[in-house]
Amino acid sequence: MQAKSGIVSRSVSSVSSSRSGSFFARLLAILSVAVTIAMVDSVNADAEAANPKYAGIVVDAKTGNVLYSENADRLQYPASLTKMMTLYMTFEALEQGRIRLDTPVPFSAYASAQAPTKLGVRAGGTITVEQGILGLVTLSANDAATALGEMLGGGSEDRFAQLMTAKAHALGMTRTTYRNANGLPNTAQMTTARDQARLGIALRQHFPQYYGYFSTRAFKFGSRTIRSHNRLVGSVRGVDGIKTGYTRAAGFNLVSSVQVDGKSIVGVVMGGASTPARDAQMRNLIATYLPKASNRGGSSALIAQAAPGPAMIETPAPVQPKKAQQMAKTITAAQPPVSAAAADLSLPHKGPLPDARYQVAETEVAYAETAARKSDNPLVAQPMPAPTKVKTMTIKQQAAVAVPTPAPASMPTEQGDTSVDNVTTASTTPSPTRAASTSNGPTGWVVQVGVSPSRQMAMDLLESAKSKAGKALASAKPFAVAYAAGGDQLYRARFGGFDDQRDAVNACKALKKAGIKCWAAAQ
Repeated sequence: MQAKSGIVSRSVSSVSSSRSGSFFARLLAILSVAVTIAMVDSVNADAEAANPKYAGIVVDAKTGNVLYSENADRLQYPASLTKMMTLYMTFEALEQGRIRLDTPVPFSAYASAQAPTKLGVRAGGTITVEQGILGLVTLSANDAATALGEMLGGGSEDRFAQLMTAKAHALGMTRTTYRNANGLPNTAQMTTARDQARLGIALRQHFPQYYGYFSTRAFKFGSRTIRSHNRLVGSVRGVDGIKTGYTRAAGFNLVSSVQVDGKSIVGVVMGGASTPARDAQMRNLIATYLPKASNRGGSSALIAQAAPGPAMIETPAPVQPKKAQQMAKTITAAQPPVSAAAADLSLPHKGPLPDARYQVAETEVAYAETAARKSDNPLVAQPMPAPTKVKTMTIKQQAAVAVPTPAPASMPTEQGDTSVDNVTTASTTPSPTRAASTSNGPTGWVVQVGVSPSRQMAMDLLESAKSKAGKALASAKPFAVAYAAGGDQLYRARFGGFDDQRDAVNACKALKKAGIKCWAAAQ
């Protein structure tokens, strides 16, 4: 009996030892894989830093301090990082009320023919603005970027590229030049890592209500499920966007925004040798420099506190040719998160304004009072250089979809033939109550809130302003005044019907409290 007991004991001991050995073997295998991955990432990161095309920068988004920099001011090709500015311009148009998320975006033959990656919308079809945004932040869709650019540029991607460049210079991106809306190869389209970091911070600070789109992991487009190209979103703690990019000439580019434990950085990697090497370098930069970022300085309320993006956003199928008469409002399973604090926030600096009083597609006007304080972040703070002067053009309502020519490799001093079929952003015919005379309008004191390239846009701007100002404009009369500028026709958006200067100035004060720039003058 004793012998049998000893046998059983040895057998149990043997089984226990075997199980223990198996557990440690599995543990060692797991540790080995983890160490191997870490070593591969380290090797990739080191190799990337030694890459002759490499440029990188890490900026503390709260203070503007540069934590790391290598070749940050060397000219590079942006590739699809270009779409960050296309999105900036789109968000600005949304904020100004010139377009809506459900505004139809028409696809010209030129937009439809752009090289992949793309949504694949046929010429004459449409998508919504929101679908365009989602297509850019996930798939980096070249056709959608061009279509948005044509719409915002009055039918011309070339003109939109001029507006993009002007906006870049106004943001302090002094070494950046744009030639198209999507980043496809163009030898004259250049930027720097520092400029892209500046743009990344500006997107977060100026448009917190739309920034959540950058963390979208996937969205439903018709029958397709389109997933994000940004592999760091969801795999690296705190990464909430922003954009990837690649062309053969540019290499592999990436701008990443990180917000963790009260710290916030924006990192840029440009000219990467491969997707894994680029991503490994960004992981390395985040791990190294996030702990060195400040959790003080600046106002955290100025930066969008975006929660993790929705797992899926569903949108309607794209409208194909001959079905674009009426677009239903986009239905989303989950909108980008916007906190109540962010929604009510009155940012001290919502974006730079050009020096020129009147410029196409802008709502810049002279102030009735001192301008609001600029951002505390020195990377996006004033003083800023004057923007590039942009020649304007008349925008006429056309039934046809614009078919512009590609942007040139180098911009001539004087713009050539700009006689293109233009597409306005208005999707409905103005009602009688909104229609206004294009004469000088009411006499006496008036309040101007902006200038638009079409009467409809001017009236849309006035309607949006009136809804925000409340009682101050209850009896004001909105009207649009046409005037010529450099051979083109623009429209001043104004409110009339004020008895004296005091009433006009008080109305302007109410508009400014609502975040709308304005000025009062005698008509």
